Amino acid sequence: MKINWGTGIVLAFIGFISFIMYFIVTMNIDDKYDHDLVTEDYYAEELNYQKDIDKLENAKKLSENISYKRVEEGLVIYFPNNINYKEITGNMFLYRPSNKQLDFETLISLSKPYLLIPDKRLVDGRWNIKIDWQYNGNAYLYKETIIY
Repeated sequence: MKINWGTGIVLAFIGFISFIMYFIVTMNIDDKYDHDLVTEDYYAEELNYQKDIDKLENAKKLSENISYKRVEEGLVIYFPNNINYKEITGNMFLYRPSNKQLDFETLISLSKPYLLIPDKRLVDGRWNIKIDWQYNGNAYLYKETIIY
């Protein structure tokens, strides 16, 4: 049987459509391709974005910013040494892009100039850390992507 150009075009379309359908079915069924949105309340987060920009600018004006270090007990977050750590308030949010169930938020209440996140709370991999803190009426924000 001889295949002419019309039959070839139809076979090419059928092959292409079959490939696309296979790709769509695979992406919908396989759990490893199942990813959540960055946040559930995307539009509400967008409205607060300018406030976050202002807080980031305030944090850049500090002589010393927040830093972190991985230790055996977990992740230690150090606040600036030149401020009174007992007057720091705020909250910290750790976001795991690959698994929403691992996300957690905690209030900042310091008895030492650092905050320890226990090792049992963190699994290895990528984390986005967001620390929204206040000191002497000024709001600051620290954002970082860490590999734990």
